[in-house]
Amino acid sequence: MKILVDTHIFLWAITDDHRLSAENRTVYLDNSNQLYLSVASVWEMLIKCGLGKLPLPKPASGYILKQMEKNRVEMLTIRAAHLTQLESLPPIHRDPFDRMMVAQASAEGMPIMSADPALRRYGVRVL
Repeated sequence: MKILVDTHIFLWAITDDHRLSAENRTVYLDNSNQLYLSVASVWEMLIKCGLGKLPLPKPASGYILKQMEKNRVEMLTIRAAHLTQLESLPPIHRDPFDRMMVAQASAEGMPIMSADPALRRYGVRVL
């Protein structure tokens, strides 16, 4: 199954954070699943790192890309279909990174692995 991984899930998985549920950990580690991280999530992490809100090893971009490779997570770029979907989203969530992720998941027909209950209100499948 193709799965879009939310930013916090990716960070919890690569740091073995206890907040990652056992169910999500099992799905994340299942090699039969194809994991994707939105380029918007990478952008979000780099912004937060630059603001001092997310402590990551420097250079953060190199660290993130290395962790993606190590964890077999592919980058999901932003395509025209994602922008069209983004434009049609109702104003449920104010976070622009989460809104892009929802648009991508919807356009690609992927579930999102996330602990954010607000995402369910968009009608996308949330793991």
